[in-house]
Amino acid sequence: MFEAVEGMLAEHAELEVRLALPETHADARLARTVNRRYAELNAVIATWREWQRYGEDAEAARELAADDPSFAAEVDTLLAQREEAAEQLRRLLVPRDPADDKDVLLEVKSGEGGEESALFAGDLLRMYSRYAERRGWKTEVLDATESDLGGYKSVTVAVKATGATATSGPGQAPYALLKFEGGVHRVQRVPVTESQGRIHTSAAGVLVMPEAEQVDVEVNENDLRIDVFRSSGPGGQSVNTTDSAVRITHLPTGIVVSCQNEKSQLQNKEQAMRILRARLLQAAQEAADAEASDARRSQVRTVDRSERIRTYNFPENRISDHRTGYKAYNLDQVLDGDLQPILDSCVDTDMAARLAALED
Repeated sequence: MFEAVEGMLAEHAELEVRLALPETHADARLARTVNRRYAELNAVIATWREWQRYGEDAEAARELAADDPSFAAEVDTLLAQREEAAEQLRRLLVPRDPADDKDVLLEVKSGEGGEESALFAGDLLRMYSRYAERRGWKTEVLDATESDLGGYKSVTVAVKATGATATSGPGQAPYALLKFEGGVHRVQRVPVTESQGRIHTSAAGVLVMPEAEQVDVEVNENDLRIDVFRSSGPGGQSVNTTDSAVRITHLPTGIVVSCQNEKSQLQNKEQAMRILRARLLQAAQEAADAEASDARRSQVRTVDRSERIRTYNFPENRISDHRTGYKAYNLDQVLDGDLQPILDSCVDTDMAARLAALED
């Protein structure tokens, strides 16, 4: 497995040369791609060299121990350090999800529970927004349908790495972490609409898609049916007076996307196209994964309380992830954006499964 690193040395050297060229940085998207791959290879090669060095040092200490027994303990220490480096290297060499370096479009939809579910969808949106702030990511609401009590029947938000966070190395881009949020999130609490103080269970669904660049997905204009209609809900004086809302239907797949948040029809069309490209990219990736019998982690499309990935229990201030077994009693902090420990448990579980599959 480690022999693969030798083949990466030439690519690493080539990328180093490309990063020194002005033309690379003239194209922001190219520079970002090259930087990320260079950082990824940097981590692999540095760990590989460390693994080699511990082996060489252990061999030297073993030879010295033949004449001086005091070196024997040093051999054991160096071999233990070499094994730690080997484990880290194995993790770095596990094939990554090709979308892990992408930004994210995240949809939160209310489900069973009516207004309470819509309010919980709003809580999830706030949680993701606060988490993004902590990581230095930018968020942008692309489309939203609010409920009567101020929650969300549906909301789509873009999460984008900016500046240093866009090139901070493998596993740091929004999709690499937020992809584990896809599925049904169940909440247990006393709804604001409950007069008897009884605890209710409701759910909201989260769908996570890597944001597609135009070069990732080719969309033929002839495959689109574009309808315009009047917006509804809050949004300024233009709402309900002009046909600014846009609905795009991708005829070959039947995927339908609508957007009404912006005041102009052109802006709504641009936002709807972003969502459509992301959905088409996700559909293409899922089809490829299924064909290779290595489907990605499923994301539940129907918001059914029985198909939950996580439970948010307000009376006990408890958060439980049903995939990893993670449990903590700091729900208030999690909803304020302290999501990293839960995501770390998901990353670790996913990595363990990938390592096991690699060994098999």
